Amino acid sequence: MSFPAVSRVLHRHLDVDGVEVFYRESVPDRPDAPVLLLLHGFPSASHQFRRLIDVLGTRYRLVAPDYPGFGHTRVPDGFAYGFDRLADVTEAFVRRLGLSRFVMYVFDFGAPVGFRIAERRPEWITGLIVQNGNAYTEGLSPAARDFIALRPGTEGAEEAVRDLLTLPGTRGQYEDGAGDPELIAPDGWTLDQHFLDLPGRKEAQVALAFDYRSNLERYDRWQAWLREHTPPALIVWGADDPFFPEPGARAYLRDLPGAELHLFGTGHFALEDHLPQIAPLVAGFLDRVWT
Repeated sequence: MSFPAVSRVLHRHLDVDGVEVFYRESVPDRPDAPVLLLLHGFPSASHQFRRLIDVLGTRYRLVAPDYPGFGHTRVPDGFAYGFDRLADVTEAFVRRLGLSRFVMYVFDFGAPVGFRIAERRPEWITGLIVQNGNAYTEGLSPAARDFIALRPGTEGAEEAVRDLLTLPGTRGQYEDGAGDPELIAPDGWTLDQHFLDLPGRKEAQVALAFDYRSNLERYDRWQAWLREHTPPALIVWGADDPFFPEPGARAYLRDLPGAELHLFGTGHFALEDHLPQIAPLVAGFLDRVWT
């Protein structure tokens, strides 16, 4: 009797200028396998890619780090949170790990982190996979715009952010917009909430929430980068995402008209309930662009 191959996955920490970056890395069957850098979203961490890594890790080298303030990554006292700093640490992590050529998978927060890295190191990026990772103003729902408009010191602003960091708020990010919530395991939001409840984590998320406006200020630059470098691109998008709706996916085609676009009837965390559909698309894309 034969069984589907399941990948061997390593779980490690790597010191990056005093930040102990936790990461997951599959061990493929051949050393020259295509490399996929998986950049996670909010309020999650690298564990959101566990099933994808299990399915594809024998054929490809999948690397998924946790950002500072997320998952198992540990930071020194006084670490200043902002999207520039997340990108700094992630870029240094990539360099320390010796990755110099990879396809980049960006989801949610992974988009502002990943596009900052792409601007700095375009030679690293051989292809782009986007899952509900926004880089266009039309990809912001009214709820997202209201959230981004919050400013520190404004009455009720911090409380509004902290309301999202509760268990109902975390669970809602997984289930809102999902076509069949029974396909979404509760482990994801439960583990996310565990990490959010660790000392200092909510403060980190408040700081990042107030810094999110810095990403919108870079949208023009990221779109120009896409037009200039025209990376091969696969877009897989939960069309009923209450924060980053379908127009954000279609907007990529304006700058990458050759991109492959697939929309799914689900919410923000499309991998949770559409892994059987998305994993083959990812595998096919890697096979096509890796030469």
